[in-house]
Amino acid sequence: MDMKMERDFHMINGDGDSSYANNSSIQRKAIIATQPMVENAIQDVCADLQPQSMVVADLGCSSGANTLLFVSEVIATASEKIPTNNKTKESTMEVQFFLNDLPGNDFNHIFRLLEQFKQSTMQHCTHRGLQPPPHYVAGMPGSFYTRLFPCNSVHLFHSSFSLMWLSQVPEHLDNNMNKGNIHIGVSTPPLVAQLYLNQFEKDFSRFLQLRCKELVPGGRMVLTILGRKNSDVIHGGGAINSNCELLSQALHTLIAEGCVEQEKLDSFNMPMYGPSPDELKQLVQRSQLLDMVDIQVFDLTSDAVEKSKLEVGATASATQDNVHEAIGHNNAATLRAIMESLFANHFGESIIDDLFAVYAHNVTQQLETPEKKGGVTVISMSLQTKVLK
Repeated sequence: MDMKMERDFHMINGDGDSSYANNSSIQRKAIIATQPMVENAIQDVCADLQPQSMVVADLGCSSGANTLLFVSEVIATASEKIPTNNKTKESTMEVQFFLNDLPGNDFNHIFRLLEQFKQSTMQHCTHRGLQPPPHYVAGMPGSFYTRLFPCNSVHLFHSSFSLMWLSQVPEHLDNNMNKGNIHIGVSTPPLVAQLYLNQFEKDFSRFLQLRCKELVPGGRMVLTILGRKNSDVIHGGGAINSNCELLSQALHTLIAEGCVEQEKLDSFNMPMYGPSPDELKQLVQRSQLLDMVDIQVFDLTSDAVEKSKLEVGATASATQDNVHEAIGHNNAATLRAIMESLFANHFGESIIDDLFAVYAHNVTQQLETPEKKGGVTVISMSLQTKVLK
């Protein structure tokens, strides 16, 4: 069965041990790291546009506390910057949030957290002597590669760790073109890497065009993408490529054990692409729709590393090997929470436990190589729609 992202792709739902909600700390780090860029965008929207009702959309919101962390940032910044009525001390502006993701996303988990979230937000603002603006939260299921909102209706778009996902496996990528790989690996032909870039360019350009129709004139976007620093996509492809390379190796192990057919591997390609800063800049310029306010590139240490050191550090007999094993386990749990749905749909659920167990072992072995640090490169951009003069 061909992969269809809107039907087949979602994070692991709920709040269990294997859920995305409990295995997304690196994503939380990215939201915290880009907080100043988000704050600047909100302040500019409030100052320049002075909306009575500010509409904010989080695209690829997923579920869990990370989703509401962004909402909390917006409310906190708005509380400081929005003027209040001198008589009633109430905010003169409301905020409407739309949380967007594919239909299979666990929106119910977000909604269950909202009451507790509202109470903590009120306490946090009151403690700082601030009055949070009236705010409302709604879900918006659908692909962000389609139209989602009416024209000129959104003041701020935010997306974090989502736009590296393509709308589909690259066009014209046939089953036998990338044998033995599930993504761009060291043995991937240059033509396949080019097809991945072509699909990203098509998807990202469409994303920008759609959002510019939905943004109010002078509206803003803050986009954070898992990417790479190096212009060489095959040998400098960042965390996405290295993780997929280790997953490919794990599938080869299962093929050797008779658990997976070679044809299944050869016909599977991950619909992801980690762009470089230059590729993103060129696409923004080519769109002629947006001005680049700011772009930052930074590295985040994988929380699988820090979490593992904390876990093993509690044990008196902890060794470097113990730490590496824990890192492998935690790294596998993070990746499984994100990718399980796609692998289960193509290979069947029966191999999932073994696949990520072998992957964890591969990560542990790789960590014995000194240069493998387990970090990820993140690119964050602040964009503003061009205002005609």
